[in-house]
Amino acid sequence: MKRLLVGAAILFAPAAFAAVPQPLDSASVPALVAPPAKGSKVLALWSLDCAYCEENLASLRTYQRQHPDMTLIYVATDPMREREALEARLKQARLDDVPSRAYADATPDRLNFLIDPTWGGETPRTLVIHADGSRKAFSGALTAERIAKLVP
Repeated sequence: MKRLLVGAAILFAPAAFAAVPQPLDSASVPALVAPPAKGSKVLALWSLDCAYCEENLASLRTYQRQHPDMTLIYVATDPMREREALEARLKQARLDDVPSRAYADATPDRLNFLIDPTWGGETPRTLVIHADGSRKAFSGALTAERIAKLVP
């Protein structure tokens, strides 16, 4: 019985952990934007007041389910003090099974620059980092065709 409970805890732990946004500060940005060992890493930058963000997050999640070599991370540009609202939004949209980060730095513009120096802070923003270190970025609402061009 103990083995069954431990197995269930291990199986469901990643989903439970993913629902809770983890703090993102300037010291943790280099690891966040580091190229993956293989495939692509997609940072989906969003905010609570963004009209198209939830739709983008859902589209990226759907694409990831079909492309397991893609790592997806949601990055909320809202401060960590909004953690409960961020968690609730992701849970309500059934997008709470993806690792999530939220800004925990006193200077959000600095985080924006560290994540992507070409980014002006608008959301939604999608940053794709390939294993070879190349990057592609897009601001605005995504379509399936746009996602396929960003993450081949």
